[in-house]
Amino acid sequence: MKAKLTGSMTAKLLAGQLLVVLAGAGTLLVVAVSVGPGIFHHHIRQALGYVPPSVARHLDMAYNDATLVSLGIAVGAAMLTALALSAVISLRIVRPVRTLAKAAQRITHGASRASVPVRGTDELAQLAAAFNEMAASLERAEDVRRQLLADVAHELRNPLATVESYLEALADGVLPADPENWTAIRAETARLSRLVNDLQRVSRAQAHQLDLRPTPINACALVERAAKAASPAYTAKRVALETDLPTDSPIVDVDPERITEVLANLLANALRHTPTGGTVRVSARPNHEHAEITVTDTGEGIAAEHLKRIFERFYRVDPARSRATGGTGIGLAIVASVVEAHHGTVTATSDGIGHGATFTIHLPTKQRVAARPPTQQ
Repeated sequence: MKAKLTGSMTAKLLAGQLLVVLAGAGTLLVVAVSVGPGIFHHHIRQALGYVPPSVARHLDMAYNDATLVSLGIAVGAAMLTALALSAVISLRIVRPVRTLAKAAQRITHGASRASVPVRGTDELAQLAAAFNEMAASLERAEDVRRQLLADVAHELRNPLATVESYLEALADGVLPADPENWTAIRAETARLSRLVNDLQRVSRAQAHQLDLRPTPINACALVERAAKAASPAYTAKRVALETDLPTDSPIVDVDPERITEVLANLLANALRHTPTGGTVRVSARPNHEHAEITVTDTGEGIAAEHLKRIFERFYRVDPARSRATGGTGIGLAIVASVVEAHHGTVTATSDGIGHGATFTIHLPTKQRVAARPPTQQ
């Protein structure tokens, strides 16, 4: 139906131009019949004086014939011009609009790809280019949606299968209902709960629905808080956790709980990929109008082809790593979403496999620098 409506634009345009032509021709005819004869007779009398009736009739017939022929030729030429103009406009406007409508219908009906040719530099070309960008964005979003559904299904399948197998074994008496088996079941349900919570957090962050409560706070204090919380895990794995904090520290206007969660995720990620005996260093310092917080480890490193995708949901540098030891694959996505919600940026760099990695956060500063309060013991 939409295509038919779009196609009728040519006929509507032609009808409109013909109406203009006919209105002009009618006006000319009325003027020529009502006003023209009087003016013509006046000029004839001035030029010839007395004109016999028979001659006057011939002159009137000549005037009327000339007027009608002229109007007929003019109207015919105008109609042909209108027809040609309608055809040209149809090719330049109606056809691209029809192509856009068909492409939009394909997207509506579930097509994953739809684009239109871009010709010229006028407004229609700009519209076609904008449509192609929108279609490409929708295609990327659909790819992400499909991948997300597949990843969520995969993530949920393993712990659910484990819980189901344990429950069946307990029900059949194959396994005893002892604390060890109940602990295993609780561990799997905890994984499910953690996955659901992580998904909810990253979805809310990417949809800009986080309940942020920003307050001016010392960036070094945030780093110290996160390092103190992570210290027991680092001690248990025998990985050194070092902080490099200046005396004068930038003040950032952020939600302390959210940014502490970001730092906790980065520290947990660094610990996960740093072997025993390695070192993780955290620093915070002013950098122009931003506070720069870096987490650098001496761990496994990241290959160059993975750096651009490291903050995607469920993306894993090592697909063979188990979820039990490798996390849910959402931590870095949460980091990127929360930092962006604070109008900041986060990047990852690495010199390659075996050379460690550095994660750098830039957050807008509330003011240039401020004295860092002493660490609370």
